[in-house]
Amino acid sequence: MVGLGLDQITKYWVVQAFGEVGTTWPLWSEVFHFTYVTNTGAAFSFFRGGVGWLRWLSLLVSLGLIAYGWLGPKLPGVEQLGFGCILAGAFGNGIDRFLFGYVVDFLDFRLINFPVFNLADVLINLGIALIIFASLRPQRSHHR
Repeated sequence: MVGLGLDQITKYWVVQAFGEVGTTWPLWSEVFHFTYVTNTGAAFSFFRGGVGWLRWLSLLVSLGLIAYGWLGPKLPGVEQLGFGCILAGAFGNGIDRFLFGYVVDFLDFRLINFPVFNLADVLINLGIALIIFASLRPQRSHHR
């Protein structure tokens, strides 16, 4: 819930504060800017214009993660956090797709010419990294 709330608050702030799509505020010139863009595709603008099917994919991923959380096995804390981050990100971008037909992106790392993204994208990638980390950790033995 915290991740979803932060995602929606930051997107709302960008829309209100920046006014026009394309507006940019350099925080560190040519390295990191806040740049207001809209994205009708998936993460990093892949599948641009695919908002129709992406909104349903976001909804299915969100519902699947909720069902897995309720019906699946009890997961260790790191894995729970990972799935929670993915759920928050998918739900956050899904809300935008259903309400507006696009996702608001604003985090602009220009130093490496990276596509503009948002907090939901960060949460999804953080969640994936946490799940990978958890799967690579040695399993603790409960034997005495």
